[in-house]
Amino acid sequence: MLTWPHAGTDWHDVLEDVEPVFMAIARAVLRFESVLISCEDESRLNRISALLNREILERQLPGRVIRAVAPADDTWARDHGPLAIVRDSRLTLLDFQFNAWGNKFPFARDNALTGRLADAGLFGTTIVQPVDFVLEGGSVESDGQGTLLTTSECLLTPDRNPAFDRTGVENMLMETLGAERVLWLNHGYLAGDDTDSHIDTLARFCAPDHIAYVQCTDPQDEHYEALQAMTDELRQFRQADGSPYRLTPLPWPDAIFDADGERLPATYANFLIINGAVLVPVYDLPQDAEALGVIAGIFPDREVIAVSCRPLIAQHGSLHCVTMQLPEGAVQ
Repeated sequence: MLTWPHAGTDWHDVLEDVEPVFMAIARAVLRFESVLISCEDESRLNRISALLNREILERQLPGRVIRAVAPADDTWARDHGPLAIVRDSRLTLLDFQFNAWGNKFPFARDNALTGRLADAGLFGTTIVQPVDFVLEGGSVESDGQGTLLTTSECLLTPDRNPAFDRTGVENMLMETLGAERVLWLNHGYLAGDDTDSHIDTLARFCAPDHIAYVQCTDPQDEHYEALQAMTDELRQFRQADGSPYRLTPLPWPDAIFDADGERLPATYANFLIINGAVLVPVYDLPQDAEALGVIAGIFPDREVIAVSCRPLIAQHGSLHCVTMQLPEGAVQ
């Protein structure tokens, strides 16, 4: 799922830079599976669809373009898109509340987007269930076997769910997502991150027993102490059977700053796993090649595809942040 940037978003001055990134993501995905594109500009959506459909035919790609016209405030589908579960053998899309990471930006159209797609028939007979709880997809990682990984800085911020303490949040995650236990990281952050330390920028499940994480080895870097503390926490975590996790550190990219001198949240942890491949954000940095090699070693049976995401981090997010996976059968 991609929510396409348009002139009414914060991308308006750099659409020529950011649209090629979205096209690169869509083209890569279509080599393996279908892509759902929503855009509030129907003429732009027609142009995008025509380009991609022609490529599908010419290259005989297995995916198809599923299109929808829907208004949006921004493009971060990971956070305003639905989260999928299977309950009583039925696929259900959970439509959590989205409030732009604690009321930081306009969010009404993003919050309504999943409901609009459902009303337009995009999800067919798939159950779409509204949930009266603020939760962004980038804030939780699942091992697929009952364990969730998250950060206290994000899920416990009072600007999201002020009536919930840690126990209340855990109970909600267990009730809605079927979690059996929650692992909390209390350390770790990225400068320039608007999300209050989303887990998908810091640490990712690569298998039920394997976590990849960002590691800063430069004592002079502002992130050093917090990320060292995060590493210590990860080493103390145990799987449900009591065994430690396999841990793989990801390279630490050179600092990237915007025109105002603000550091941007570049991270190689923001990769996207799709059918048969892993899409990896790169930033035109010396560490890109090492990151691709590390991730290729983690996923030896998948093709590793680099996507230049430097334009994305100008708005403080990256590849995983602008995508949301949907299981087979969710979209008609």
